[in-house]
Amino acid sequence: MRLTSAQIDQFYDQGFIILRQVFGPQDIAAMSDACARLKALAQDLEGSVLHQGANFAVDQVAVDGTRGAHIRRISWCGGAEPVMLEYGADPRLLSIAADLLDSDEMNQLINQVHYKEPGDTVQFPLHQDSHHRGYGTARWEDVNGRGSFVQTATLIDRMTQDNGPLLFVPGSNQQCHLGLPTSQDEWPEGIDLSGAVTVIGDPGDVAVFGPYTLHGSRLNTSTVSRRIFINGYAYPGANRHAYVGEGAGRLLRR
Repeated sequence: MRLTSAQIDQFYDQGFIILRQVFGPQDIAAMSDACARLKALAQDLEGSVLHQGANFAVDQVAVDGTRGAHIRRISWCGGAEPVMLEYGADPRLLSIAADLLDSDEMNQLINQVHYKEPGDTVQFPLHQDSHHRGYGTARWEDVNGRGSFVQTATLIDRMTQDNGPLLFVPGSNQQCHLGLPTSQDEWPEGIDLSGAVTVIGDPGDVAVFGPYTLHGSRLNTSTVSRRIFINGYAYPGANRHAYVGEGAGRLLRR
């Protein structure tokens, strides 16, 4: 799909756009089945573990006397589930990224699944992805002067107000890199969230955002799962870091 000039303008003005029904039911079913197999692989893992070509981040947590795996993320999940590598190179995602990067070529840095199961301890406090890319270090250069990175988050489950939805702070990207403290558990203080946008959507919808956009997600307090499939693309030459996992850093073309 090609983005309109209005969508591109909104992305750079507000820091994100929400695209509805980019993927159909068959696509989502394939992603969901892959997620279920990945979840099964994670049950006996703990910590940050490279397993079958994917990088698992798993906490083993005891709840009511029962020990279970709380999956924070599975990076380069396509190493263990090739269908996820295929979807990471899907023309629908590449076209979105190419329009926003203004480049038909890109390096894929992110191919991962985030799980939020009812009652688990997983949350992602407010942050900017520019921190994870290595802003201000030798790992990263903003080559195109507009962030040089596009992140896509495909909803595999319906995203509701209660199951740990994504939250964006509109226009926060205009402040560039803020150097916020990072934590897996504590939200930074002093950020005005009165105008924050909570993403409510259906499977197949895709949230697209840049590296300077403040975003996060709280705990899943519902009785249903909330899984998203994240793929991130960098302008050629921006990244100088070797990511871990099969396919990491691969060069793709629209």
